[in-house]
Amino acid sequence: MASSASPEIPKPKIITGPGGYVLEDVPHLSDYIPDLPVYTNPLQDNPAYSVVKQYFVHVDDTVPQKVVVHKDSPRGVHFRRAGPRQKVYFHSDDVRACIVTCGGLCPGLNTVIREIVCGLYHMYGVKKVLGIDGGYRGFYAKNTVHLDSKVVNDIHKRGGTILGTSRGGHDTTKIVDSIYDRGINQVYIIGGDGTQRGASVIFEEVRRRGLKVSVVGIPKTIDNDVPVIDKSFGFDTAVEEAQRAINAAHVEAESFENGIGLVKLMGRYSGFIAMYATLASRDVDCCLIPESPFYLEGPGGLFEYIEGRLKENGHMVLVIAEGAGQELLAEETTQKDASGNKLLQDVALWVSQRIKDHFSKERKMTINLKYIDPTYMIRAVPSNASDNVYCTLLAQSAVHGAMAGYTGYTSGLVNGRQTYIPFYRITEKQNKVVITDRMWARLLSSTNQPSFLHPKDIIEDKVDEEPATQLLDNGNCSPN
Repeated sequence: MASSASPEIPKPKIITGPGGYVLEDVPHLSDYIPDLPVYTNPLQDNPAYSVVKQYFVHVDDTVPQKVVVHKDSPRGVHFRRAGPRQKVYFHSDDVRACIVTCGGLCPGLNTVIREIVCGLYHMYGVKKVLGIDGGYRGFYAKNTVHLDSKVVNDIHKRGGTILGTSRGGHDTTKIVDSIYDRGINQVYIIGGDGTQRGASVIFEEVRRRGLKVSVVGIPKTIDNDVPVIDKSFGFDTAVEEAQRAINAAHVEAESFENGIGLVKLMGRYSGFIAMYATLASRDVDCCLIPESPFYLEGPGGLFEYIEGRLKENGHMVLVIAEGAGQELLAEETTQKDASGNKLLQDVALWVSQRIKDHFSKERKMTINLKYIDPTYMIRAVPSNASDNVYCTLLAQSAVHGAMAGYTGYTSGLVNGRQTYIPFYRITEKQNKVVITDRMWARLLSSTNQPSFLHPKDIIEDKVDEEPATQLLDNGNCSPN
């Protein structure tokens, strides 16, 4: 089945309309397989949906990426609205689906798995669903797991993933060979930006071979660093769980003279968890994230700020995202993990030691510092109620799209609406906190910490940086 020829990368599917309307559409099986049979959607005979008016999504329904516009603004970029179509391109008895989870753990993984399985069965009558054990390499190195509504019935109450996960292991030829040999025709891939890049490569190989296989991505990143979408599942749970660590740090700091509670949170390249946990807590005096450089010594530095807070309040709480301040460490590592992510130094532990050394040796000031790292505790918890609902919407939208013949897309929420987003938009860049945005200004006013930026740096940021997708007040996202 494998071929040594390099797959030709098709151009993005762009549709334009009046008033500057642009639809960044997703591929469809009919784009490369002619004369596909079409079936009536079984949902029209499903008693659960008989009371719903206009349940099927209109073929021209799209969702704008940007909702804040001026009166003379063009209509801008849109994405295809997710949901069930009147016609489907798979007969229920012919579907053989598989689900795979890749990368690190995140609250909500089991909920997504459950809702894909239950959605396929209860909405479309699909009974043949396989779980791929252990990430991408499970396609060719491990056995599959049979999944049905009984197997997944209560897995949403547990953290982690019942399918297991791993980093790396992506061998496109072996994976697509396995898909073909097993007769799989719907592939649901749950993972972060690296996993979605892998899904995109799998889709291109499937299309090159002319296989009737829908390849669907569901974005998973606890750091909320996937672009375009409003937020990733598990993010709300992570922020909520981070409160426990911050509360503990505050109790410890408040109970001792010159107490400092230092909390390390997730955020390799994006500081969303640290920022939102800080804003929600109200007990944090300083938040450090990868997007905002800081320095320790000298006027306006971290040490000076800490000393001032201790003299004023007698205690303080410091939150550090894991990717913050990496440039301050003497030994920069070039090593990477199996997913291609740069291995980070433990900057929070390093900062805590530098704080102790500074105040004990240079300032001759007694402090009591408590270091708390809840990282893996947060990743391993089950999703909360809000994320459970979100996971359900993501999973059911993914199922509707695959049954309707769409492929090569990620299911995601854009401006509060479920959409189908082309893989290339999900993988083109990372979502990061914009430190010249009002949300970061709100954090600075909440903590009263210095920005650690000179006015010149701020002006250069505004001119040179193109802000990534930013969560706004109402939970929507829009490029600034």
